[in-house]
Amino acid sequence: MSDRPHADLLIENADRVVTLAGNGPVANAGWDDLGIIEHGSVAIAGETITAVGRAAAVREAVTVTGESCVIDARGRMVTPGFVDPHTHFLFAGNRAEEYGMRVEGVPYQKIREQGGGIRSTVRAFREATDDELADAGRARLSMMLRAGTTTVEGKSGYGLSMADEIRALRIIRKLGEEMPLSIVPTFLGAHDIPPEFDGDRAGYIDLLVHKMIPEASGLAVFCDVFCEQGYFDREESKRILLAGRDHGMIPKLHAEEFVPMGGGELAAEVGAVSADHLLVITDEGVAAMAKGGVIGVLLPGTTIGLASGRWADIEKFRRGGLPVALATDCNPGSSYTVSQAAVMSLACSLLKMTVPEAWAGVTRNAAAAIGLQERVGTLETGKNADCLVFSENHPAAVPYRFGQNLVDFVVRDGNLLPSFD
Repeated sequence: MSDRPHADLLIENADRVVTLAGNGPVANAGWDDLGIIEHGSVAIAGETITAVGRAAAVREAVTVTGESCVIDARGRMVTPGFVDPHTHFLFAGNRAEEYGMRVEGVPYQKIREQGGGIRSTVRAFREATDDELADAGRARLSMMLRAGTTTVEGKSGYGLSMADEIRALRIIRKLGEEMPLSIVPTFLGAHDIPPEFDGDRAGYIDLLVHKMIPEASGLAVFCDVFCEQGYFDREESKRILLAGRDHGMIPKLHAEEFVPMGGGELAAEVGAVSADHLLVITDEGVAAMAKGGVIGVLLPGTTIGLASGRWADIEKFRRGGLPVALATDCNPGSSYTVSQAAVMSLACSLLKMTVPEAWAGVTRNAAAAIGLQERVGTLETGKNADCLVFSENHPAAVPYRFGQNLVDFVVRDGNLLPSFD
């Protein structure tokens, strides 16, 4: 009897297997960092990758029987599943009218002053039932999965009350239990000041620190805050993040999107796993993040959604040696997209990221931005069996074919999901 492991699923003879193998996040990724194996295969046993390599070697390393599922990937490419480390996928309603205003030149802050922005979604969220919210979230997650995302971070932040923030986290957790993708929940009660606390910022922050955070701590992995002018300043953000950390939640923050506020330095100071947006971050902020092991998460979809024309300065991150991840920021106001492939296209063509940088950004680095680099983001023996089979055979094809879904098959935890013809 052979002592070779049985392959429950074998994806073999791919023109290229893009492994992105390596320890931890990578800055300034080049083609060698993609870990490409020509004419390669991936073997899976249960929920785990059991062999990756040249096709003949993988066949020798595993036992294939009549019970094995075998996919012939000739002419195709195999990659890790996409990881989306920053989303707000649980929301009600939409803000299409605001987008129309923005493309006509009305600033985001002006729309907020007129009752739009985050508060508009807060109203819709509070009026929606649990079932309505779950159905809407489930539909977006299904689209993400179809587009190749197998791990996603999801934030609260549209309830902004004790009851509604906890409700959001419970729905996110419920969806994580029933959907065939991994969901990492984040508490974002510090997304904005709710209208009932107008004129009492201190009162809302006290509510966050003393009541909401302790209640959320058993439901969320991360504690996030919108550190931005008009929302939460640096000292308020620090207080909230440290309170979250004291209750076992890892700090994460929206930072340096519109006005420099020292968000990069704050992220390093509080031990954040990531700081996200970073459109106006300083060189000093980048240096602090790199030294502190904080991942930078760029969200180019927001430039499209806000119609601002402002892009992150990729050269600043390269000079600072800061590992960069990419995310959809799926939300109703500034980036209503579910596709990491589309984000890669924006990153390459408009931010001028290289193809290897973009691939690292949606896999290896994205996994590090939510603390899951030991489990997902690369194709390596012993890791979660999350992978994609693309109809094209070159890594550049995915960002090159903007707006097209090239995913033929999704494998999540070793389970082959339906093809999407």
